Amino acid sequence: MAAIARFQILQPYPLSKPCSFISKKFRQSPLSNVKNNNINPPCRFGIHFRKFSVASPPLCSTSSDSIPESLESSESNTSIVGDLLDYLNESWTQFHATADAKRQLIAAGFHLLKENEKWDLQPGGRYFFTRNMSSLVAFAIGKKYSIGNGFHVIAAHTDSPCLKLKPKSASTKSGYLMVNVQTYGGGLWHTWFDRDLSVAGRVILRADDGSFLHRLVKITRPLLRVPTLAIHLNRTVNQDGFKPNLETQLIPLLATKTENATADSTEKNNVSSSKDFHHPLLLQILSDELSCKIDDIVNVELNLCDTQPSCLGGANNEFIFSGRLDNLASSFCGLRALVDSCALPEDLSNENAIRMVALFDNEEVGSDSYQGAGAPTMFEAMRRITDCLSHQSAGESDFARAFRHSFLVSADMAHGVHPNFVDKHEEHHRPELQKGLVIKHNANQRYATSGVTSFLFKEVARLLSLPTQDFVVRNDMGCGSTIGPILASGVGVRTVDCGIAQLSMHSVREICGKEDIDIAYKHFKAFYQTFSSIDRKLNVD
Repeated sequence: MAAIARFQILQPYPLSKPCSFISKKFRQSPLSNVKNNNINPPCRFGIHFRKFSVASPPLCSTSSDSIPESLESSESNTSIVGDLLDYLNESWTQFHATADAKRQLIAAGFHLLKENEKWDLQPGGRYFFTRNMSSLVAFAIGKKYSIGNGFHVIAAHTDSPCLKLKPKSASTKSGYLMVNVQTYGGGLWHTWFDRDLSVAGRVILRADDGSFLHRLVKITRPLLRVPTLAIHLNRTVNQDGFKPNLETQLIPLLATKTENATADSTEKNNVSSSKDFHHPLLLQILSDELSCKIDDIVNVELNLCDTQPSCLGGANNEFIFSGRLDNLASSFCGLRALVDSCALPEDLSNENAIRMVALFDNEEVGSDSYQGAGAPTMFEAMRRITDCLSHQSAGESDFARAFRHSFLVSADMAHGVHPNFVDKHEEHHRPELQKGLVIKHNANQRYATSGVTSFLFKEVARLLSLPTQDFVVRNDMGCGSTIGPILASGVGVRTVDCGIAQLSMHSVREICGKEDIDIAYKHFKAFYQTFSSIDRKLNVD
C-alpha cells in the first residue's frame, strides 16, 4: 500500500504554504552572520574554533577521464569543517537547520519559491523551497538541460533523536517544577541524564492585528536537567545496568520555586494561550526571548537540546564532538556541495541535468509525514520543474524518462567500527573514521545500494582519488534503514546509500572524523560536477 500511495505523486500536486517567518534574534545571530571561507568565529559560549587545512589527494588522470576544470583547480587546502561547526551550533532543531540552510541558499543567490505559487524557471537558474520550515529542496538547472534529462540528487534528513515537550508539559513533583517530555526516535536515552539542557524550536504568536506568526526560538543557557539517582540509593546499577523508565524517570526538572503570576493575563478574542499547558515560568523565559507577552504565545513545538557546543576534540583535534551529527553533517555537506558546484555562472554552462539536494524531516520515526521523505515532496518538485521547463504540459513519457535518467545519493551517517566492540561489525566490513564515505549494502534492501549504483558512485570518487569504504551488517544482527529505499521505490530511481562513519550514533553527543567531512564534501561536489559524463559510460537495461 505504501508503494501504491507514493506512486500517486504522478497526479496533480497539492497546494501547501510553507512558513517563512524566522525569529529576528535568530537572523541576527553572530554565528549565522559569519560564514566566509575559513573564517571561524567564536561561538557564543566563548569557545574559539581554529582554521583547518586538509589537503586533497592527487587527481587520478587517464586519457578517457574528463575532469571538469573547476575540480582540477578547486581549492585543495580549503576545509568546510569550521563552517560545519557553526551550522551545528546554530541548528539545535530541524527548524533551525532548515532556516540556516535557507539563509545560506539566499546568500548564494538561490531564488526562494513557494509551493502554492506559480513557478517561473529558466535553464541556468538556482531555486529552492521549504516545507514546514523543517524540510527543504534546492536545485540548479543545467543550461543544456532538455526535457527528459535526469535529476542528480543528494538526500539527507534534518531531524535527530531527542526529547520533545508534550502538549501539556507542566507537572509538579516533590516541590520541583517538572517538564513532561516525549521520546522522539531511537535515542540512547541514558546519555540525556546529567546534561545541561535547554529548549529550542518554534512558537506560534498572536499579533496585535489578530494574525498569527511563526517564530523560531532558542534558549542558549541551561534550563533543564534530568538527574541520575545516586549510587547509594541504587547499589546494583553497575551490575544490573541503568534501565530508566522512560515515562516516569526521564522527566527534566525546571525549578523549585512556587510559580507566581508572571505577567498580565488578558485573553484576546477568546483564543486560548498556552499557560494552562506549560509552566508560566517557562513561558516567561520564552516571551522574554521573543520580546512578546505570554498571552501572545498560542502554541509551542519545542525540543530539548544539549547546550554544550559542537567542537573539535582528540589529542590532534581530529574528531568532531557534537550532538545531531546524525544527520546534520550529511545535510550540510550535501547543501554546501550543491552551492559550491554552481557558484559561478559557467559552472552550469555544460550541465544537461538538474542538480538537487533534498533535506527531509522525520526520518528518525519512519518518514511518513507531510515533511518527511515518505511524502511525494521531491517527486512533485521534479514534475513541476519538468513541466515549467517544457513551456507546456509535459507528457507522462517525459517524466518517466527523467526518472529513469535520475540518480539519488541517500546520505545518512554510518556505523564506524567501535574499538571496544569490534565484534559488533562483520569481520571484513569495518568502516573506520577518517577513511572516506561508507557505501552501505544490504541484500534485504534495507539499503537501496546495488552493484551498479555503488560502482557509479565509487567512479566519482576515483576521479579525485577519494577513499571509500563498504559496510554490511552481520547476519545475526538486525539492520537499520534510511530514506534511500523509500525514495528509490517511490517512482523507481537508481539509488546508492552512503554515509560518514561515526561513533556514539543517537547519543546526545556523537563523534566523527574531521577529515571525513571534507572528503564527503569533495565527493558530493564531484558527484554534481561529473556524474553526467560518468553515467553515459555505462548502459544497463
